[in-house]
Amino acid sequence: MKAKDIKKKVMYILGGTVLTEDFFWKNARFIITVFIILVLYISNRYSCIEKKAKIESLQNELKDAKFESLTIAARLTGVSRKLKVEELIRQNGVELQQIKEPVYKIKK
Repeated sequence: MKAKDIKKKVMYILGGTVLTEDFFWKNARFIITVFIILVLYISNRYSCIEKKAKIESLQNELKDAKFESLTIAARLTGVSRKLKVEELIRQNGVELQQIKEPVYKIKK
């Protein structure tokens, strides 16, 4: 008997008879409100997932930029050392000499 009752209820819902009942029409506003809230919830969740993926992408890009910045700073530090500058001057044949005395003498 239970199988027949279940079959009747399924046919009742799928056949559309449930839409002609007073229960549905009395609660139509509530059902529509729930449906709208459900749609808004799903769209908000999707939007949050997209934003989270964008944030992760930007964080990875920021890490890469930081490492690149550190690499460039290390190269610049290596190239700008006194001995390296003197070596580059000699290699390129630039006639510059390091002064032996300070430019200003401070007297007491």
